[in-house]
Amino acid sequence: MFVWLFLVPAVFAAGTNDLALVPWPQHIQQTDGSFTLAPQTRICADWASRGTAAFFAERLGRSAGYSLKSHWRISAGPPPNSILFTTRDANSGLGPEGYELVITTNRIVIRAPTQAGLFYGGQTLLQLFCREPRGAGLPVGQDARQRVPGGQTMFIAPCVRITDWPRFPWRGLMLDVSRHFFNKAEVETILDEMALYKLNRFHWHLVDDHGWRIEVPKYPRLTEAGAWRKHDEIEPSETNAPSADKFRPDGRYGGFYTRQDIREVVAYAAARHIMVVPEIEMPGHSEAALSAYPQFSCFGGPYSTDSDLSIHEGIYDPSNEGTFEFLDNVLDEVFRLFPGPYVHVGGDEVRRNYWNRSAACRALMKREGLESEDDLQSYFIKRMERFVNAHGKTLIGWSEILKGGLATNAVVMDWIGGGEQAAETGHDAIMTPIPYCYLDHYHKPTAPDIYTPIQKVYSFEPVPAGLPAQFQPHILGAEGVLWTEYVASLPQAQRVIFPRECAIAEVTWSAKGERDWTGFQRRIGHVRPIGWIGE
Repeated sequence: MFVWLFLVPAVFAAGTNDLALVPWPQHIQQTDGSFTLAPQTRICADWASRGTAAFFAERLGRSAGYSLKSHWRISAGPPPNSILFTTRDANSGLGPEGYELVITTNRIVIRAPTQAGLFYGGQTLLQLFCREPRGAGLPVGQDARQRVPGGQTMFIAPCVRITDWPRFPWRGLMLDVSRHFFNKAEVETILDEMALYKLNRFHWHLVDDHGWRIEVPKYPRLTEAGAWRKHDEIEPSETNAPSADKFRPDGRYGGFYTRQDIREVVAYAAARHIMVVPEIEMPGHSEAALSAYPQFSCFGGPYSTDSDLSIHEGIYDPSNEGTFEFLDNVLDEVFRLFPGPYVHVGGDEVRRNYWNRSAACRALMKREGLESEDDLQSYFIKRMERFVNAHGKTLIGWSEILKGGLATNAVVMDWIGGGEQAAETGHDAIMTPIPYCYLDHYHKPTAPDIYTPIQKVYSFEPVPAGLPAQFQPHILGAEGVLWTEYVASLPQAQRVIFPRECAIAEVTWSAKGERDWTGFQRRIGHVRPIGWIGE
């Protein structure tokens, strides 16, 4: 992306800076002095930006302990002791998520071409203001809370000039809510933490073998039967125990989101400029759905969500037209609830040998001229893509959707390879390779083969080394992936997500050449999300 810049070079290199900002901005210059937030501070905005300004007025006021007054008319310019959010005279070259932030001793101005840019400028400001006390002698911006009479808190931010924009458009986190269910409030907490670090894609893994989590009125048994299972305690601890609201009176464990729950989560995410990307797994990892509707399997079941956490034989039957009618109806409901342009259909770890055992599937392969089970999976995914595209959406699938031939417009989510191949054939790709992006792996050296320390995450480069320059724009970005086989609670999820997701944030936002592990270590010690309990 071409960005027009006028800033002087930053006075702090990423490895020597004193400001605890994550992700590190593209250009930053610190000047003398600081701005003090006080009850008299006014939040100002042009009319179009009043919603963004109100969001931060509430956030700052809640932290400070007093209400901040807002003004939406700024024809004469912002008054002294004010914070201005505006799109007027913004540099359009900053792109849809870029911003400028200027802090002087008597006012703060955040200017951006879009509300998303203003929001991200506001998140940078929150990091500059909201420091936990760390003792005397730390630089302004790291020890910036002071008590004033009346029990209020005074916040101080250093004077800076920042011009910033993201390196990649896709900066994400995936949360698996099938193995262990996370309720609406817990999901919203994770969204708040994502927003602080400018992450903008929430990949919601709603369906798998162990639980179906989305209400579909046309198929009530999906949640009546598929959303519940017997409870198996996995590594129970004070921070990894499911809450009581996730158990029915009969002892069955799980839960699901009503349509209203989903609408509220989507709206909550949109207010934080986060796109929610739903994943409805198919054709494999479908035991929860088939426990409710076994007629859409090859052999009729029975299937159960009570089985262990391994990969299951429950896969959809592509020779049955009823299977596609069922999935089309499910996706119709998904399209109504999720306004974003993407829908993820999984496509990974399909036990295709079950198709080979089915006479109907073998007949389908012969009729369609398909030579292998890989070709049959490609047939399945391509058929689903035509339905997805007909509704104005783009299909995403895991690496395995490359087998047998990639669907026309599909996006590949690379966890075991295929991102480079997809990009070189003109397809977009999102990078989530296991060694760098799987946050369910240990963050301490407990098991060397599944050990992913934060330094390794921080070393990740999303663009494959051998990818020619003309194909590199097809690498949309990357995301951290949290599978929850062994994560049963919000505190445990926070423990394994952060601070490694902060590394993902910097990898996908900041300039590649400015990344510095030593500086990041110093900064991450002072930037922590709400409720974070990691070590």
